[in-house]
Amino acid sequence: MISERQLRILEAIISDFIDTAQPVGSRTISKKYPLGISSATIRNEMADLEELGYLVQPHTSAGRIPSDLGYRLYVDAIVNEHTIGLQEKEMIQSLLLNRIIEANDLAKQASKLLSEFTGLVSIVTIPKFNKCKLANLKLIKVTDSRVLLILVTNTGIVKNIQLAISNADQFILDRISDTMLSFLEGETIEKIDIRSIMRLKDKLQGLGTFVDYLIPILRDALKSLNGTELFVEGLAQILSIQEFANTEKAKTIFEYLKDPDNMELLIEELSSDQLSIKIGSEIKNPILDACSIVSSSYKVDGKSDGKIIVIGSKRMDYGNVVSVVNYISNTLSDVFSGINL
Repeated sequence: MISERQLRILEAIISDFIDTAQPVGSRTISKKYPLGISSATIRNEMADLEELGYLVQPHTSAGRIPSDLGYRLYVDAIVNEHTIGLQEKEMIQSLLLNRIIEANDLAKQASKLLSEFTGLVSIVTIPKFNKCKLANLKLIKVTDSRVLLILVTNTGIVKNIQLAISNADQFILDRISDTMLSFLEGETIEKIDIRSIMRLKDKLQGLGTFVDYLIPILRDALKSLNGTELFVEGLAQILSIQEFANTEKAKTIFEYLKDPDNMELLIEELSSDQLSIKIGSEIKNPILDACSIVSSSYKVDGKSDGKIIVIGSKRMDYGNVVSVVNYISNTLSDVFSGINL
């Protein structure tokens, strides 16, 4: 445990470091922050905080900067979530709800807003398509050898898949579409398997041969819908962060975050239900050991399916980031629950 005075000194050091990106000395703290104690006392307390592991001294003659442990204490015990102003709330709601009808567009806009409000890298995922419920389905003949399968979920996610099907009349495709929808509407996509489709044959008298031909094509198409869709904004922000600027570290982080496979693995490891803040070594990824990640989830049908993530340096403004993440998370939960804001 550290004293209340040490906690106030640590808060001042981290606040100053967030603002300046420069190591902080005792004279700076005594001049800028009304703590009511001398520079010498602050210097002694800073030495104790360093010994306890909350501060580190990057150079012999320099001031101190927070350690991962110091940031963790700051986040858990000191930092307060900011209150988003009415104007900012109205802007977020209008930009998220204005003429957006598809989940993909909504997630993309939410990611863009997150990056603009925080100045950091943002990621928003939409629920895995195969875990959503089927709301509409249509087979449309495009050419003599191609048919377009359109699937729409209850969350507004739309998928278009081209199928290699030859010589299919549209009236037959309409009949199959209507029958499949009446039979499968409300089922989750992952539960629509070969057995489900096979049972349709009894309702499609005279089309048994065509349905047999269609089954393996539909099976392969549905299998392809298992991945996570994510929308990333603000990647270039990494290159402009002061402590990363013009360094190999920034380029390494940038290249890592550009890879969708890396992003998907990172997202899978984050908490799926509540606000989470991981700092430096807590991320357990040496490439991101100079970063912090703030993440949360939003709910679809009462389940925490979509994720919201902000990635930046450990020097991020945690109060602001947490407030924006929470507000956009709650807004998306309301939108996907059908609440009219």
